[in-house]
Amino acid sequence: MTHTEANNGRTRGLRGWFMREGRQLLVMLVLLAVARTSLANHYSVPSGSMEYTLMPGDHVAVDMSAYGLRVPFTDITVVPRDDPGRGDIAVFKSPRDGVRLIKRVVAVGGDRVALEDGHLSINGQPLAETGAPDVEHFGDRRARLNLDMGGGPDIDGLVVPPGQVLVVGDHRGNSIDGRYFGLVPASALYARAVGVFWRSGEGLVWKPL
Repeated sequence: MTHTEANNGRTRGLRGWFMREGRQLLVMLVLLAVARTSLANHYSVPSGSMEYTLMPGDHVAVDMSAYGLRVPFTDITVVPRDDPGRGDIAVFKSPRDGVRLIKRVVAVGGDRVALEDGHLSINGQPLAETGAPDVEHFGDRRARLNLDMGGGPDIDGLVVPPGQVLVVGDHRGNSIDGRYFGLVPASALYARAVGVFWRSGEGLVWKPL
């Protein structure tokens, strides 16, 4: 067998392998990419702006379809789902510079918001219980705040327009959030955090959010 015949044989072998196995592998990789962009993914927390709910380095499972099933790699929603709700921990791009952020939705369209010394009131109702000022309640969700750096900028009498949300970090004095870059369109939230699955010093865990 000549060198050319050997090369031709290897080429035919590779072509045959791709026809048998490679196409299936390619389809699987495409499906995995679609699933990550449309259904589920994970997020690594880069900072302490959401302490104590999320800690720096936490790995968080997120539901990419929570607010609607989108065409992969686009912002086009084809199957609407839930609207963002108070207490959701949402992933979105900063309106200021496009950096991916994770913050808590604290108010939705129609809400009247006050925030003083890091403590929220929605529609005139304080979210913290008397005697537990560092714990706020969003329905059945509880947020334990970090106020070691103060409360950050106050908010007085803001009314959130329909279709917008206010996002704020739980580490109130150490969070660049809606108090700095303004309200965020509800349609711009593309994932909802569902749980922490890995934490530094603890390893694999499951802390539902």
